Amino acid sequence: MMAEVMIITIDGPAGTGKSSVAREVAGRLGFDFLDTGAMYRAVGLAALRRGVDLSNARELSFVARHARITFDWSQSPPAILLNGEHVGHQLRGGEATRAASFVATVPFIREQLVEQQRQIGAERKNLVTEGRDQGSVVFPAAKLKFYLDAAPAERARRRAAQLRARGEIVDMQALLNEIVTRDARDKGRAVGALSVPSGAEVVDTTNLTEAEVIDLIVAKAKTTK
Repeated sequence: MMAEVMIITIDGPAGTGKSSVAREVAGRLGFDFLDTGAMYRAVGLAALRRGVDLSNARELSFVARHARITFDWSQSPPAILLNGEHVGHQLRGGEATRAASFVATVPFIREQLVEQQRQIGAERKNLVTEGRDQGSVVFPAAKLKFYLDAAPAERARRRAAQLRARGEIVDMQALLNEIVTRDARDKGRAVGALSVPSGAEVVDTTNLTEAEVIDLIVAKAKTTK
């Protein structure tokens, strides 16, 4: 029997399918879906629009302080807005993703977004949330925690397919190098470092289909009291 109120966290590095898996799990369970990566990419987009130096934490913090990030929960999946503008379609490109990797290293921005994510968890109750630190930092008491992983080469292949579907030209070696570099940055940062949360189930998705991963999580949720 599934618990009446439940937060499910899905963490892991880039390219493991967290967003699509979390979105489908939320749909199957009738839960809300929180894409925290989109929040960081939205701040990254705001920084790109202002033309700030992505290596300057002070400038990025200024941008974040004036970036109002909200969700339209009437849509499924929820639409993300930056200062009232729907920007979801602009957040999956290579530039916004790259900018987000710098944004995520700034302690002030992480603290700001973690606070907002916790507020969403308190308001939405039944939630599937994905990111890098959901089970370890944001919702350490979550009822169910999962950590998705996959071989870097497979993650690069998946990311390349996403970018090509958007019409972008892809350099596979550069993409793989970027993933390896980002992993090191995410694991080594001072705040919200990428790690396997205590009590999380690790799922290696390298040789699993997305449907298999979704079925696994949904089954666990339905039998959790």
